[in-house]
Amino acid sequence: MRRRLRSLDALAATAAIWFLAKSLRYAFPPLFGTLSARYGVSNATLGLAFTAMMLVYALCQFPAAALADRVGAARVIALGAGAAAVAALALWGDVPALVLFGAMVLIGAGTGVHKTVAVGLLSAVYTERTGRALGILDTAGAFGGVAAPAAVAFCLASGRVTWHACFLAAGVVGLALVALSYGRLRAREPTSTAATDARVSLRRYAALFRDPAFAGFVCVTVGFSFAYNGVVAFLPQYLEWAGLAPATASAVYGGLFVVSLVQTVTGDVADRVGALRVVAGTLALAAVGLLALTLGAGGFGLVGLVGSVVVFGLGSHGFRPVRGAYLMALLPEDVAGGGLGVVRTVLMGAGALAPGVVGVLSTRAGFAAAFDVLCVALAVAAVGAGALLAAE
Repeated sequence: MRRRLRSLDALAATAAIWFLAKSLRYAFPPLFGTLSARYGVSNATLGLAFTAMMLVYALCQFPAAALADRVGAARVIALGAGAAAVAALALWGDVPALVLFGAMVLIGAGTGVHKTVAVGLLSAVYTERTGRALGILDTAGAFGGVAAPAAVAFCLASGRVTWHACFLAAGVVGLALVALSYGRLRAREPTSTAATDARVSLRRYAALFRDPAFAGFVCVTVGFSFAYNGVVAFLPQYLEWAGLAPATASAVYGGLFVVSLVQTVTGDVADRVGALRVVAGTLALAAVGLLALTLGAGGFGLVGLVGSVVVFGLGSHGFRPVRGAYLMALLPEDVAGGGLGVVRTVLMGAGALAPGVVGVLSTRAGFAAAFDVLCVALAVAAVGAGALLAAE
């Protein structure tokens, strides 16, 4: 038992850092109303700021993977976590808007280097249970989405602390995690004899997209990423627009991440029955949930809205770890790390555009039109996954 627990050190370290990274990102959407009032900016401005953070996050994927091949995954993970922690500490106190937006961008960069590198490391360390390991990693991250809205709601309701305390705590914990996990991750890094991604021609990565199965799955993940990021960026305000009180909307938003426990199940199921079957099923479920949320706003009531969010969350979170496992299976070994970085750059870049699109559409045309666009994107992704499964 003691040996088994020691074998989980890499998973525990990467999952803890991912929990913190997602907590930092998901702390902002529940604050949009407060930030709008404090700085006198619109939803469009906040959505574009969130998009800037996510674009930087996306652009870090491939460089992080290539750098990890040169200097090691542990160093890249520690560098990213340290940068995000410093950015969080910069938000302690009533800072100017420029400092806020700068910290958001640095958080995007610091958290952006983690996931791709962690997936590559865990896939190498836990070769026989990659799906399960990635399911646990994504579940830990999703629970950052539970902790962040709860912490923000507590601070906003408290007369003793402000929302800035969330970022102070995250910064201190982040630096502590770097100090505690770096040595363990260095010890778990596998020695690779394969050619490093830094020496692979860019044509080698471009050639990956000539495979119809690979290119098709990338398109599926892009559609999902756009829809998912748009929902999580504005769901609290969407629920308020649908008639819920702010506190209730924050609670329902947290519930979206509570159901992320399904990731440990879908990751394990994918190891047993095949990832693509689970991909198709989970995307179909997510599309049904988002469609119900979009059509039922204003008429469902609390129970209907909660049910729609839960269904959307089960499908979305169930898909995420299986996506990573399936991509690693599709990628040739000699370009696995950089290839995953390229794919995540593409899909996260598409996802990063969603908050800006939703922010602008909700300001000019209303939330109904904005969420209709997200619903179409997810429906197309679900149909694409079904087509890939049928062609397998």
